[in-house]
Amino acid sequence: MLLVFALAVGLGDVARAQQQGSPQITIPQTQGGGTTLELPRVPQSQQTYKIPPQPSQPPQQELVIPSQQLRAQPGYEQVTVTVTNQMGRYVTGLNKGDFRLYINGQRVPISFFRQDLNTPVSVGILVDTSGSMQPKLPQARLAITEFLNDLNPRDDVFLIAFAGRPFLLQPFTTDHALVMQRLALLHAYGQTALFDAVLDGLRMVQRGRYDKKALLVITDGMDNVSNHSVGQVIAAAQRQGVLIYSIGIGNPNAGSMPALAIGPLILGGSDYDRVDAQTLTTLSTETGAKTFIIREIGDGARLRQACTDISNELREQYTVGFVAPDATAGGYRSLRVEVPGHPGMSVRVRKGVEVGSRGWTGSPSAYGEVGGGSSAIP
Repeated sequence: MLLVFALAVGLGDVARAQQQGSPQITIPQTQGGGTTLELPRVPQSQQTYKIPPQPSQPPQQELVIPSQQLRAQPGYEQVTVTVTNQMGRYVTGLNKGDFRLYINGQRVPISFFRQDLNTPVSVGILVDTSGSMQPKLPQARLAITEFLNDLNPRDDVFLIAFAGRPFLLQPFTTDHALVMQRLALLHAYGQTALFDAVLDGLRMVQRGRYDKKALLVITDGMDNVSNHSVGQVIAAAQRQGVLIYSIGIGNPNAGSMPALAIGPLILGGSDYDRVDAQTLTTLSTETGAKTFIIREIGDGARLRQACTDISNELREQYTVGFVAPDATAGGYRSLRVEVPGHPGMSVRVRKGVEVGSRGWTGSPSAYGEVGGGSSAIP
């Protein structure tokens, strides 16, 4: 008799819960049909707890690339264009018809156009680890971490540390947490092979999976041990469609001091505490990117802001493709892009293109691996 009474009471509770609209959670289907889980209704006299909604993910833009037929045409090139208004804010709502493109002063039709709103990018991070970077590395790690957090999750990234030679700490990966872990391996020693590192970065980034490519160079010094010259770096940058962003930490006008060796560290040298702002600015200007100079050593907030600004800019640009005239002749051509129907807007783009040259084809270079040895990249 007691068992029958208990069952009757239980069935009555279920019926009342159904009439009162008891909340439901639908478990996603795995194999077979979906399953519905009934939650007991909490009496109004008790405190209720709401399940927090899942954070919404920003919509991912479908990657649009030029057709294979267009890319196969002799003289096809594409460049990244940044447009800002008088307040320095990015302008992102423009269309193909708003742009005019000129090669050697001659207007050329735009064959491909894309708004790079969250378009994935292949990015290389090059960090100076020479001796003078010793007190700045903790801030550099934090700044790079913020840079990685602000990137599109689909971006593929690699990490190079450079002092007297470049060291590949992390090959291309879309797992940005791996890159963050490798930041712990940054240790300051030696001198600065800036030009060699940038050339290796240009060569490495060509292996990225995306057509939009960029380098971020963080340094606090002047090149003093590279096997290549600044002219070779600029020539290579002109031949490639890679955006070279740079952050210079130091005073561009600092005087020279003699070198001071303290154990494995080499402090000073011919240009102690002086950052090569001119070279960094030239590299960025030639490629349509931007340079940030942080004069106050230890200004971690400005360093982090610079990294954030760069990651944001990569999300606010345009990609423009065209077929250069007289492509069979090859050679360097000046480039200019305008938005004539929008007065007051500024356009930033690489200064020229090397027609008929697909990327840098310099001599192979070897990267030092963590733990010794070297790994030649064919």
